[in-house]
Amino acid sequence: MRIGLLPPGPTNSIVDVTGITVGHASVWRDEPPPPAGRGVARTGVTAIVPFSPGELFTNRVAAGAAVLNGAGEMIGITSIGEWGLIETPIFLTSSMAIGRVYDAAVELLVERIPGAGLDDALMPVVAECDDGYLNTSRTVQVSGADVRAALEGARGAEAGPVASGVVGAGVGMHGFELKAGIGNASRIVPAVVRPRFGHAAGQPGAGDAPAFTVGVLTLTNFGRMERLTIDGVAVGSALVADGWRSMADDEQGSCIVVVATDAPLLPGQLVRLARRAGLGLARAGSTGGHGSGEIFLAISTAVRSRRGDGPLVSTTHLHDGSIDPFLAAVVEATEEAVIDSLFVADSVIGRDGHRLAGLPVERTLAMLAAAGRLSA
Repeated sequence: MRIGLLPPGPTNSIVDVTGITVGHASVWRDEPPPPAGRGVARTGVTAIVPFSPGELFTNRVAAGAAVLNGAGEMIGITSIGEWGLIETPIFLTSSMAIGRVYDAAVELLVERIPGAGLDDALMPVVAECDDGYLNTSRTVQVSGADVRAALEGARGAEAGPVASGVVGAGVGMHGFELKAGIGNASRIVPAVVRPRFGHAAGQPGAGDAPAFTVGVLTLTNFGRMERLTIDGVAVGSALVADGWRSMADDEQGSCIVVVATDAPLLPGQLVRLARRAGLGLARAGSTGGHGSGEIFLAISTAVRSRRGDGPLVSTTHLHDGSIDPFLAAVVEATEEAVIDSLFVADSVIGRDGHRLAGLPVERTLAMLAAAGRLSA
């Protein structure tokens, strides 16, 4: 299956972007409910790490954020909006664990960044989705050790594609009333061309301009089954007609989308990329419902802000008139990352016997083949 027009990167995951690593810590326990035990745990932590924590804190990367529907939380979004920078890794977890992950991340980053916090506070970026259908979330199931494991386990493209589906923060998540979780995709923007209109008209094209990469990681946790759409095919409504039950009366859950690129984009341009993640979700079947939190973050590993530099700095960045392929790349990769999270997620039984079935892959492939969406 090929979603969109742009080619994927070598691993078709967010680590195709230079400088990006990802680590997961999955928490899976079956204990008696409190007070005898901690209950059933189906949750975890995912860390997206641009460069190393020490280098990132010293030499921050450009960032932009956008909110489609705000029934969720991303700690750090206020300073991202003010400064257009991030200076810590990005952590994803369960809604009610967001504070514990933040506290643990502070302790870990202080270890790794000597002297940090003496003059500048360390304020990690932490985002969440609610995994309470499968996970006993009112007992905060993650620990500082899980945050450490996710951070220390972060690997880049040399280790192959990022694990997707039932892993890390995605262990307890759902999508379109099926099992979902972590999703990944990437797109190559083959060459940057100069704008065809405006003051730059008549200038030569990019010629041998370099290719850039856009990578997307989603924490997929939203959607009604009947709205599920894969590459334009109404898969969800066909599954309901097959007898799969659609139990939701409204839009369920949330989605965190992290976009990374090695193209030199400024914070305002990254806000524009972040917004386009919403179009990718819509193509998969999201309506951004009242109780659903869609929060998006985009970063560029090519635009840096070193502490202590100034007062004047210069940088090379993408001309606004050449941004269209990057916007398209975000839409395509976000749509595919959502679908990726469904295709690789097996069925899971969680607390109180709640069960989320995996996508019926063979039936889905048959529908896609009938619609001409599969290559030979």
